[in-house]
Amino acid sequence: MTRVIDLSEYGDAFRTDPHPVYAGLRARGPVHRVRLPGADQFYESWLVVGYEEARAALADPRLVKDTGKIGFRFLDEELIGKYLLVTDPPQHTRLRGIVTRAFTARRVAELGPRIQEITDRLLDEMLPRGRADLIDALAYPLPITVISELLGVPELDRARFRKLSNEAIVPSGSGDEHEAFVALGEYLAELIEDKRCAGPSGDLLSDLLRTTAEDGDRLSVEELRGMAYLLLIAGHETTVNLIGNAVLALLTHPDQLAALRADMSLLDGAVEEVLRWEGPVENATYRYAAEPLEIAGAAIAQGDPVMIGLTAAGRDGDRYPEPDRFDIRRDNRGHLAFGHGIHYCLGAPLARLEGRIALRSLLERAPDLNLDGSPGEWLPGTLMRGVRRLPVRW
Repeated sequence: MTRVIDLSEYGDAFRTDPHPVYAGLRARGPVHRVRLPGADQFYESWLVVGYEEARAALADPRLVKDTGKIGFRFLDEELIGKYLLVTDPPQHTRLRGIVTRAFTARRVAELGPRIQEITDRLLDEMLPRGRADLIDALAYPLPITVISELLGVPELDRARFRKLSNEAIVPSGSGDEHEAFVALGEYLAELIEDKRCAGPSGDLLSDLLRTTAEDGDRLSVEELRGMAYLLLIAGHETTVNLIGNAVLALLTHPDQLAALRADMSLLDGAVEEVLRWEGPVENATYRYAAEPLEIAGAAIAQGDPVMIGLTAAGRDGDRYPEPDRFDIRRDNRGHLAFGHGIHYCLGAPLARLEGRIALRSLLERAPDLNLDGSPGEWLPGTLMRGVRRLPVRW
């Protein structure tokens, strides 16, 4: 009988620093049956912690995302609608094809000057104070402003939009998660209808309303709502964590910070090393075995949930020598921080762009940047990886 490892037994240490736990699991094998902290005592999942196995699993068509194929739906899917992360080909192929016609690499690149403007304004407000919580002052407001403008959320609605999206994506534990999903779904439906009535306005959501595939296919209202929700996740929460984790990593590795300050051509490599070493997403969202299969000798039954460790894969010593060493000059190509295969993160180019601009601007304008006490708690759960607070001074 397969041994089930209860990860809650590791206590708060697992939430604060899961890397030793993943390393210990990986030393015993690349795939394990686990029970996650906070999960129902009867809910078990397979967890993939080896790099090669994770990369292969992310692209394995036998591991599906559509929970309807195994008889249930998650809360966000019920209340928001179908979107790319919970669909498989051919539906996924159709949805992604339509979206990428509007959300192009050129469109992301053209956001650069506006992202710089927002970053400069936030730093103008932050720097005269001498100290701040970097999450609250920069890492959070930058991506939420960018994604709000990209989707065409009116400025008067942004405080409400921020509250709803935050509670839906990283619940506070207050019990309002269901209400947040209901309200967010209703808000996105209203926003889509307003844009339908108003006509073209140049934002992404307005363009998606009118984007057609080569065969004339368009997104339905439910699909548009799901797409707006996905872009919110892909373009917002991951970037908050990327910026926060990058600053924390650099401030706790002064040799790497000094090297980057001395040579800003290392910036791209620094961002990629953060993504490998402490990426913004700890584990990919669940996949499910559409048929019986084996991963590294582990017998996965049809219908079994499989979670793929992105953080764990980034610290696999067989792929990355001295994996726990943070080194901005390392060859970190092939990391899985944004996934791999057909579900590779749609918002990855935007997250990278915002991360590079935020880091460069912060380091150039705050040459004496340091930690101002201990970071806040790490986010709950095993999906997102980031701290709630990051006190800094300069």
